[in-house]
Amino acid sequence: QVQLVGSGGGLVQAGGSLRLSCAASGRIFNSNAMGWFRQAPGKERVFVATINWSGTNTHYADSVKGRFTISRDNAKNTMYLQMNSLKPEDTAVYYCAANTYRSEISAATMNGREYEYWGQGTQVTVSS
Repeated sequence: QVQLVGSGGGLVQAGGSLRLSCAASGRIFNSNAMGWFRQAPGKERVFVATINWSGTNTHYADSVKGRFTISRDNAKNTMYLQMNSLKPEDTAVYYCAANTYRSEISAATMNGREYEYWGQGTQVTVSS
């Protein structure tokens, strides 16, 4: 069983930065591919970023590429999402997720349906 707890959200002005954290408990964090997704009001949850088990391979949605950075510290069982140059359209609830069937990233790790474990979500609000 993997439990994920997301944190770090808040209210920030456009152009500002936030860092989200996702703390994992459970024995298999270090071997899992993981991802960040977000859901804006009235919209479906969409892919943001994914990272492989070792942190050496990442992939981003076009909408955040160059502004967001996903990383992980396996010694701390924690994944991060550094968000810079935030825009009002980044406003959403952000969810972290773990895929226990995959250690490397692929098209599957960009698909929310492929993830078994989810954090509770953390709200990010960007004001203009």
